Amino acid sequence: MASKLYVGGLSYSTTTEGLREFFTQCGTVESATVITDKFSGQSKGFGFVEMSTTEEAQQAIAQLNGRELDGRRLIVNTANPQGARSGGGRPGGGRPGGGFGDRRGGGFGGGRSPKPFRW
Repeated sequence: MASKLYVGGLSYSTTTEGLREFFTQCGTVESATVITDKFSGQSKGFGFVEMSTTEEAQQAIAQLNGRELDGRRLIVNTANPQGARSGGGRPGGGRPGGGFGDRRGGGFGGGRSPKPFRW
């Protein structure tokens, strides 16, 4: 069964292929990904590597955690499973018209009109 590893501390110049090659010294790499910014395309400084077995993943953690790649010291850990995502980090949980969750209005198309402004 494949085991996914988190790799932190990557250089911005590290590529997915370079990451894959670095981890092959510990076994079969199923996949490797350097996480990039969706707008600029620049690396965010971390990635994920999926090793083919749990034993190879443990070996990679033992051998590669703290080692240098492209001039940077790596942090290699077991990746935590991705949790359920909420509504996008907007007030009101991302609901249309959610606003602040009280009667202050806000959002768009929430079904309520905001209170009139009074002095």
